Amino acid sequence: MEQQQNWIAAKDACVYVGQQQLRRGYTTGTCAAAAAQAAARILFGEQPPQSVTLTVPKGLQLYLEVHSVQQGQGWAQAGIIKDSGDDPDVTHGIEVLVRLEQCSGIGVTICGGQGVGRVTKPGLEMPVGEAAINKTPRRMIAEQIEAVRQLHPQWEGVGLKATVIIPKGEELAKKTYNPRLGIEGGISVLGTSGIVEPMSEQALTDSIRLELSILRKAGHRSVLITPGNYGQTFLSQGEFAVLSPLSPFSVKCSNFVGDTLDMCVQQGFEAALLVGHIGKFAKLAAGVMNTHSRYADGRLEVFCAHAALCGASLPTLRAIMDSVTTDEAIACLDKEGLRAPVMESILQKIDQHVQARAGQTLQTGVILFSNACGCLGQTAGCAPLLQCLTEEYRTSIQQEI
Repeated sequence: MEQQQNWIAAKDACVYVGQQQLRRGYTTGTCAAAAAQAAARILFGEQPPQSVTLTVPKGLQLYLEVHSVQQGQGWAQAGIIKDSGDDPDVTHGIEVLVRLEQCSGIGVTICGGQGVGRVTKPGLEMPVGEAAINKTPRRMIAEQIEAVRQLHPQWEGVGLKATVIIPKGEELAKKTYNPRLGIEGGISVLGTSGIVEPMSEQALTDSIRLELSILRKAGHRSVLITPGNYGQTFLSQGEFAVLSPLSPFSVKCSNFVGDTLDMCVQQGFEAALLVGHIGKFAKLAAGVMNTHSRYADGRLEVFCAHAALCGASLPTLRAIMDSVTTDEAIACLDKEGLRAPVMESILQKIDQHVQARAGQTLQTGVILFSNACGCLGQTAGCAPLLQCLTEEYRTSIQQEI
């Protein structure tokens, strides 16, 4: 096995962000899936592997070194070291272990062991009481085990229990927002693509500027802006699925909403439509234009202030302030039938702040959504922007033909 920095094919190992070449990493979910594969191979009678190969949801094939193995009567365990690439966080360099053993029932049961947090409050992806292992990592773990099982027919139909263990997880969790979010006893096992993309702030803003420049130089006057994958997913389904063909005019702004609006003005765009999750865009109602949590939060304070303006009772206001997520805060509003007026009030304030930042030369509109509730509303300026974007898309298609 080569050195660990060669865990991915050279052509995929790095990405250019702006003018910088940065190295990718892989998620805790990928580590768990790779460890699960190694443990399955040992449990099913193969020699302990020195490395494993797997394809992550992003479509990239990884070659990961197995750091440690153990086995006993009816169980096997393997560990993978996490590499966060050029976006190191508190989990960089930790070992993620999976212990696999036979159990009653059928299929694969996935559990959290030492160092894996447990959900203690509603509003997160997993229900209260479950290990904080998100859905994509759970699917990856099960898929890796089942793929190995297919090579060993004698194990068909045998129930298996996979326990994810992160020895340093409980200590590391103190350096994260997990306790505040209602995850106790360890860290979360996360990842939607399986890959950690480097997120240097300067490099990222350079990348946004470059994408905008390319669109503007191609003759586009309008741009669709989303913070990230949630916005892209929202635009591909439901009532706004009609916007999915507009992806050629889409730019991901990450947390840099204000900077991206500034760049739009600087480069001469006439219109910008922002589509974002309420968990990020609620902050815009307070004039917070960099939505990263280390700069400011204030989501629940925004909800509470606008709920009070709309006549919410004191118990509801207290429940909102005690909420873990904005989806939970929305549920509090629903109990008093206040969702619609509060969302309208928040959107009006978002509109004021966004227009103030954009200035007089850039027309703006904002669409709010949540994963649980779908579309939550839009500002008055959205309808003409949607028409502009659609016309530009049709013109672009005709020119290509």
